[in-house]
Amino acid sequence: MRNEPGADSAARTASSIRHPSSFGLDLPDYPWEAMRPYAATAAEHPGGAVNLSIGTPVDPTPEVIQEALRAAADAPGYPTVHGTLALREAVVEWFARRRGVTGLDEQAVMPTVGSKELVAWLPFLLGLGEGDVVVRPSVAYPTYDIGARLAGATAVAADSLDELDAGTLARVRLVWVNSPGNPTGAVRSADELRAVVDRARSLGAVVASDECYAELGWGAWDAQRGGEAVPSVLDPRVSGGDLMGLLSVYSLSKQSNLAGYRAAFVAGAPELMPNLVNSRKHAGMIMPFPVQEAMRVALGDDAHVLAQKDLYRARRERLLPALEAFGLTLSHSEAGLYLWCTAGEDTWTTVGRLAELGIVVGPGVFYGAAGSGFVRVALTGSDERIDAAVERLSAR
Repeated sequence: MRNEPGADSAARTASSIRHPSSFGLDLPDYPWEAMRPYAATAAEHPGGAVNLSIGTPVDPTPEVIQEALRAAADAPGYPTVHGTLALREAVVEWFARRRGVTGLDEQAVMPTVGSKELVAWLPFLLGLGEGDVVVRPSVAYPTYDIGARLAGATAVAADSLDELDAGTLARVRLVWVNSPGNPTGAVRSADELRAVVDRARSLGAVVASDECYAELGWGAWDAQRGGEAVPSVLDPRVSGGDLMGLLSVYSLSKQSNLAGYRAAFVAGAPELMPNLVNSRKHAGMIMPFPVQEAMRVALGDDAHVLAQKDLYRARRERLLPALEAFGLTLSHSEAGLYLWCTAGEDTWTTVGRLAELGIVVGPGVFYGAAGSGFVRVALTGSDERIDAAVERLSAR
């Protein structure tokens, strides 16, 4: 039986069409899905679950910021990728006032739609690709690895560039610093940051510093209690007064309860910023104008930041001894929203024991092989939920 006219052509066309499953990015499953059974166990507790696994703010967005958002709600025109001049000036003033950074020009500042998207897309925006190496901390936020993967580059875990062999060093193009760290809460001093910067510059690599927990230092890093302020990679003690090749990434999600606004910015590297701005213009990666205004106002108001820090400090001071009474040992955790702990056993064993108490925590293995045996406990619970956790932990 002969085919109908055009049947052969149609068959060839059909055979060339890709199956839908061949589309999409080849990325690992989102790790938090593995927590479902533990969250279900915790939910069965008579007093309800206390979820201290993800660091999402639970306290209200300060009214001064809400009012700024409302006042800017009439925004019919397109916002600018580079951000308003008033916003960029507010960022420069904030760096000088809160972070000890001088010499920053408003042209070297850009708002981002939260800091996670910048972390994920920076290697791509910098033009990195196959053969290039992105260095990230040994225990780290998974998005550093995802960003390298999206660009086709290779992520390498190391806390010092001196850990790398000569062949790997020759391919390093981007070095991520996370201080204060997530999940460990570790802080790098100005001298330690300067050593990273000097070594990276000798390789011709960019240093990007994720600093979104910088206002939440404890102990020796608690500026409100006589400690030292957490240093920025743009600090003159670190940069030597030269911001070339240095990027500070910051988010207001933690200090100002603005996770829902996606309010963040990147600053520094004046030689790179024009290209970053131009690339984001082409991609339409723009912070909405009302959010730009809300962020501008938030950066100028220190009172709400200090008030929020007081809440987290009090929760930390109640939760830490209860975790220790449960048998956990604290590691680092000198800044940030998390307590990085170990019971000297498998991570999932600890996660399961806490779930039986109705407490959900973050598994350390989500942050790299070096996180094995650890759990991350967030301070982002309401006072009532933190107190419930303290009671359960202390009753054992």
